[in-house]
Amino acid sequence: MQSLLTQESLSYMLGVHRPAVTLAAGILQKSGYIGYGRGKISITNRPGLESVSCSCYQSVRDSFEMLVGAVTVPI
Repeated sequence: MQSLLTQESLSYMLGVHRPAVTLAAGILQKSGYIGYGRGKISITNRPGLESVSCSCYQSVRDSFEMLVGAVTVPI
């Protein structure tokens, strides 16, 4: 799955400085969880990415599914 997104807009959404997005994206890419470049982010290893996310990820996902319903995202 790909999304057109700049590092600056992602930094605004996350409430962090843009260099922090660059650093985190680089680490996630080197670890094989994502691919990114020129406004495109590809999740290449969703189970791995979920495993390194904070513990609140599943809680937020469960709440979202309860409110909106299950969403299937192709890998």
